[in-house]
Amino acid sequence: MRGKADVPAGHKLRGTCGGIKPHGERRRHAGASDALSTRRAACRAVQGRRDHLKRQYGITEAGRDGPIASQGGARRTCPSAPAAHVDHCHGTGRVRGVPCFSRNAALGQFKDRPDAIRRAAAYVEGIAWKPTLVAPGVYRLPS
Repeated sequence: MRGKADVPAGHKLRGTCGGIKPHGERRRHAGASDALSTRRAACRAVQGRRDHLKRQYGITEAGRDGPIASQGGARRTCPSAPAAHVDHCHGTGRVRGVPCFSRNAALGQFKDRPDAIRRAAAYVEGIAWKPTLVAPGVYRLPS
């Protein structure tokens, strides 16, 4: 059981981090008995991220950071941007990794279809649109 904290009059104890703040600096919260929030916005954000990972993917922050650590801190899809988003299979819900925001969004746009990703890579590399030499002076254009 927690002991009662000694809080001066006109102040309120923060529920998450244990800080004490004057009533005038507290955020409003209609559901609280005194209409003052017990958590800072930053504390709520941290808890919200933790809850989202658990609810959406069934993993903890350590589970999210594990794949990055196992790769020595390097991301497989984008070594320059920070890994921040959990990538998962939409069919099974299994977590595949933690790419940067742009790569995760791109995978989503390709609807997790490897054939579409390969065609896009071929297009970017110039393979899909280059004419093919069939015979000397005769080229076949891609259809």
